[in-house]
This record gives sequence, C-alpha cells and structure tokens, in this order.
Amino acid sequence: MTGSFRELKVYQLSFEAAREIRLISMKFPKEETYSLTDQIRRSSRSVCINIGEGYRKRIYPKHFTSKMTDAHGEATETSIWLDFALDCNYVDSTTFKNLQDKYNEIGRMLNSMAQHPEKFAPKT
Repeated sequence: MTGSFRELKVYQLSFEAAREIRLISMKFPKEETYSLTDQIRRSSRSVCINIGEGYRKRIYPKHFTSKMTDAHGEATETSIWLDFALDCNYVDSTTFKNLQDKYNEIGRMLNSMAQHPEKFAPKT
C-alpha cells in the first residue's frame, strides 16, 4: 500500500455507495430537500471523510480508532435514512437492499479496522 486511503476497499465501497445515494436522492421530492435529502447525502459522504481523516492520522492508534468508529456511526445513520426513504417509497426494495448490503459490509470492515488499528500503522 502506498499510503493512500483511496486504496482501501472500505473507502472505495463507501465512495461508491455515497455516489449512488446522491443519484437516487436527486429523485426525492422537493419538500425533502432540507431534511432527508441533505441528511442522507451528508452522512453517506461523511463515511468517506472520516476514513480519509483517520487514515492520515493512523500513526496515532486511538485517533485512528476514533475516526473509524465515527465513520461506522455515519454509515449507521445513512442506513437509517435509507429506512426512511424506503418507508416513504422514495426508493424501491431492490435499491434499498443493495445499499443496505453495502453499508452492512462497510460497517463490518470499519469495525475490524477499529478493533485492529495496528494493521494500518505506517511501516517504519
């Protein structure tokens, strides 16, 4: 690994999921602009942001762990916003399941990273 967070599978998957959410949320009703639409976009993008920030500070295991758990929390928030989108019929069940599966996988990876920060420490 060259030291780029962009090489992490979890970053790539979360970036892809955030991009999908942006595309589907463009179809949400206008009255959801300042609630569901903004919130789901913000939380999905925040997963990526926290991964990047934490990876850059991986020399400090506690900081790295904190950022990975923050990213995991944002992934959970996104998952809950998806529940609301499904309940309001803004997404179909196939799209919902595919995104929930991605966020479940993202959560598993982030949890593992938080549990084992030493695996991500820079090589000296």
